[in-house]
Amino acid sequence: MYLEKINSPSDLRALPPEDLDKVAAEIREEILDVVSANGGHLGASLGTVELILALHYVFDTPREKILFDVGHQAYAHKLLTGRREFFRTLRQFGGCAGFPSRAEDPEADPLMEGHAGCAISAAVGMAAALQRKNSTDKVVAVVGDGSLNCGISLEGLNNARCGGKNLVVVLNDNKMSISKNVGGLSHYLNHIISGNAYNRFKAAVKRLVFSLPRHERLHRAIQRGEEWVKSLFLPPGVVFEMLGFRYIGPIHGHSMPELLRALRRAKASDEPLLIHVITEKGRGCDFARHDPARYHGVPGFDRETGRLPESARGGFSRTFGETMCELAEELPQLVAITAAMGSGTGLTKFAQLYPGRFYDVGIAEGHAVTFSAGLAAGGQRPVCAIYATFLQRALDCIYHDVVLPKLPVIFAIDRAGVVEDGPTHHGIFDLGFLRALPGLTILAPATEAELKEMLHWALHYDGPVAIRYPRGGSAHPDAAVAKLEFGRAEVVKAGDGADVIWAMGPQLETALEVDRLLGGNNTVVNARFLSPFDGELARRLAPGKRIVSIEDHTLRGGLGSALDEALCNASHGEIVHFGWPDEIIPHGAPEKLRECFHLTAPEIAAQLRK
Repeated sequence: MYLEKINSPSDLRALPPEDLDKVAAEIREEILDVVSANGGHLGASLGTVELILALHYVFDTPREKILFDVGHQAYAHKLLTGRREFFRTLRQFGGCAGFPSRAEDPEADPLMEGHAGCAISAAVGMAAALQRKNSTDKVVAVVGDGSLNCGISLEGLNNARCGGKNLVVVLNDNKMSISKNVGGLSHYLNHIISGNAYNRFKAAVKRLVFSLPRHERLHRAIQRGEEWVKSLFLPPGVVFEMLGFRYIGPIHGHSMPELLRALRRAKASDEPLLIHVITEKGRGCDFARHDPARYHGVPGFDRETGRLPESARGGFSRTFGETMCELAEELPQLVAITAAMGSGTGLTKFAQLYPGRFYDVGIAEGHAVTFSAGLAAGGQRPVCAIYATFLQRALDCIYHDVVLPKLPVIFAIDRAGVVEDGPTHHGIFDLGFLRALPGLTILAPATEAELKEMLHWALHYDGPVAIRYPRGGSAHPDAAVAKLEFGRAEVVKAGDGADVIWAMGPQLETALEVDRLLGGNNTVVNARFLSPFDGELARRLAPGKRIVSIEDHTLRGGLGSALDEALCNASHGEIVHFGWPDEIIPHGAPEKLRECFHLTAPEIAAQLRK
């Protein structure tokens, strides 16, 4: 086996080029073995195997840097940089991260690369630093076509001249981000790919030239005229060149000879280059290739058939999507907006039933928010569904474009709380900035039934509303829901014990279990509203009691902070908060993370007994 002998990129470069396709086949088998056991991002990493092999073969890595945008396409990169054994612990607590991580290898992974939009800007900066040192080394940014839609990527392209001759951008174009790509830029790339007249003309000329004597000189002359010919057949291709790049492509992303030729040309170039590479998501695996959206990010699955485990219940995302479909029948003005997360947020059915009322804006969270503001100002009722971790990217837009004009935009904040993918994807910081915005109402449902009630309530409220909920579901999804009152918490269980236990969202179930373990005679409160917070109830219940909070958020800015603010001048006993500490929370199954950080019901009860 080739892979067993590759402990660094230099080992790869010792192989003859004709062996690289065999290495690619072994890498695909390794990725399939590990992801089928541990879960992970399958389709994207299967699609970039030849590309990553060619990059490490041509460039002097790890001295010359490769950045990935987004890093879920980089599994082959991990396998080629001395992490094969470690890769088998993918996404396990204490094991290999699902994205490039400086903590694993700062030489091979100079950045954290879990979000879109980071690679081009960072590569421009690193290339500019090399330029200042008069170095001829290159920095390569491998950017998915979905990530190229991101505003930060476009800002980086616009500034590419700063990177000069040290910058190479590889556009990995598979026509997908997670779902099918959208927008004008995607249409433009498809125009280049489908420029069959140009491609046929180029192939015919190449065959003719190589059949003639002294063909090498003629071939060089043809290359010099190539850009003029492109401008005749593919006018949109000029756009990259106007931004300061020499454009090469489209290149067959699974043809090793074509990749090596293009990358060697890039390595020898003295100007910024953009290489347009066409790849196939899920390459080498039939079920992932035929259904790339489903096999983008997966739990463990059957290695032979691709069968995915059945979910025990739909959870919050499914309830959100079903409720949106119900509400759409009642309210013609209801529209849904998402940023490349239509399936993840549960809006697939809504998009099918109401295609004219569904807007996927691509990986552009800031635009999604301000676009929603425009819809609201135009008399529509927009529901903007974005993951908690990605909503961070749109903070100014939330404040300036929605909160200040008091527009009735509803933010459906999915994946709130810790998730398997780790620090780049944990949704545990959103309340720290959302609670600071005056006039933004924030709710957290404890069950799926309560989420449904909150969506109905929000559509009748004249102002901006954010509803945050985790991935997965609650312990009792169909539990009866008490009527919502603006800014009021719910006393789920009254008691005369020593503690008043406040909980946010599905952590209500943890709070009830803690109460049971402590004797079952304490008061348990479902916070429901995080802003405005029910400070009146907090103060009324506080005298002579120990106040406890349990939340799936950092200890800064969430439920615990709301209680501290409400009780700062009130009479109360000890206050004890349970949430994520002020440190980077690693990747791993949420249940495992709660065990490691002592946030399970038995451990919370044990700490309270002390």
